[in-house]
Amino acid sequence: ARSRAVGELLAPTSPFDKKCGRENWTVAFAPDGSYFAWSQGHRIVKLVPWSQCLNNFLLHGTKNVANSISTRLPRQNSDSGQKNKPCEHIIDCGDIVWSLAFGSSVPEKQSRCVNIEWHRFKFGQDQLLLATGLNNGRIKIWDVYTGKLLLNLMDHTEVVRDLTFAPDGSLILVSASRDKTLRVWDLKDDGNMMKVLRGHQNWVYGCAFSPDSSILCSVGASKAVFLWDMDKCSMIRKLEGHHNDVVACEFSPDGALLATASYDTRVYVWDPHIGAILMEFGHLFPPPTPIFAGGANDRWVRSVSFSHDGLHIASLADDKMVRFWRIDEEYPVQVAPLNNGLCCTFSTDGSVLAAGQDGSVYFWATPRQVSSLQHLCRMAIRRVMPTSQVKNLPIPLKVVEFLCYQI
Repeated sequence: ARSRAVGELLAPTSPFDKKCGRENWTVAFAPDGSYFAWSQGHRIVKLVPWSQCLNNFLLHGTKNVANSISTRLPRQNSDSGQKNKPCEHIIDCGDIVWSLAFGSSVPEKQSRCVNIEWHRFKFGQDQLLLATGLNNGRIKIWDVYTGKLLLNLMDHTEVVRDLTFAPDGSLILVSASRDKTLRVWDLKDDGNMMKVLRGHQNWVYGCAFSPDSSILCSVGASKAVFLWDMDKCSMIRKLEGHHNDVVACEFSPDGALLATASYDTRVYVWDPHIGAILMEFGHLFPPPTPIFAGGANDRWVRSVSFSHDGLHIASLADDKMVRFWRIDEEYPVQVAPLNNGLCCTFSTDGSVLAAGQDGSVYFWATPRQVSSLQHLCRMAIRRVMPTSQVKNLPIPLKVVEFLCYQI
C-alpha cells in the first residue's frame, strides 16, 4: 500500500543548491509535540510550531514552502512575555549542521553538580532546548522559545554526527562524533562534560537512549553496535551481526527492542538485554551475502525510527523508498517514494513520519492500528522488566515468548 502524503516543507531555492552543504541530515520533533526542527543546509536550522504546520497542510494541501510560513506566524519578541507561545525561528549555526536534538527540563531532576546556585542558567518547568551538532566539532545549545544561543560546547575534534538527550528530563546530552568518541554533557551544569565514552575504532554515526535513560546504544563504522550502562558510563556489550557500517539506531517505546540500520541493506531488531537478533527487515532481495553486503549496493539503509505504538518501524534507504514495517510481519505494510532521503522520525504522537531530503522535509500519514490488549499489556510489563526477569516469571512458556517478542 502507498502511504498518504500529508504535506511538505520545501527549502527556498538559492544559488548554492548545487554545492555541498544542502543535505538535510537531521529532523526532530520536540518531546511535547510543540515544535518541529530540521536542517535546511548551509548552516540554517528552521524551527516551526508543529500545530501550525498541520493547520497549513490542511488549509493549503500538501504543498507548502517553508519560507511562506513566516508570513502566517507571529514573530517572537524576546521581551513580549509570551515565552510559551510557539513561534518560528530561523537559526544560523555558523557551520554545516549534521545533527540536532530537543531536550526538556524537569525541575525535580537534580543536576549532578553540587554548586547548582552558581550557574548562569536556571532551568525551569517550561525549558525547551535545541542542541545542534556542527561540522567543526562544536555543539551549540539554543533556547527554543527565544531562538537565543545559550551554550557553545567545544571538545570534539571532528564532525558531531548525532545527538540525543536523556528522556528523563535531566538534560544529560550525549554526542557522537567522527573523532571515534561519545561525550556525555550535563546541561544543568552549564554544559560541563561528564565523561568520554571510548570503544569505537572508527567513526561513530549515531546514538540513542533507552526510554528509562539507563542504557545508551551507539553505532558506527566497521559494523559497530555498542550498549553502554549510563549510570556507570561503562560498556555493557557489543552486538554482532551486521556486515557493514551501522548508521542509525532507536529503542522501542517500552525499551524491550532495539532497531539498527546498516549499509548492509538490513534493519535488525534486537533484544538489547541478551544481544539476540529477533527480526530482520531486508531492503535487497535476495539478501546479499556478507562479502557483497560490505560494499556499495544501492540499498544502503540511511535511517530507522520506531513508532510510538511499538508495532511499526520506518526505514529509509538509497533505493528511493520509505518503508513502514510491522514488527510481526516480514514485508512492508506501506511504502512511499523519496529521492536522496537521509533521515526520518515519527512525530511525538506517532501519526506522521517526517523525512528529510536536500534541505526539504516530506510528511506521510503512518499506518494506524488499534493495539491489541495483549500488546498494550506487553509494553506495560516490558517498561519495567528486562528480559532476564521476564524469563523467571512463573507463567506459561508461550506467554514468556510473547513478552520477549519471540512470537
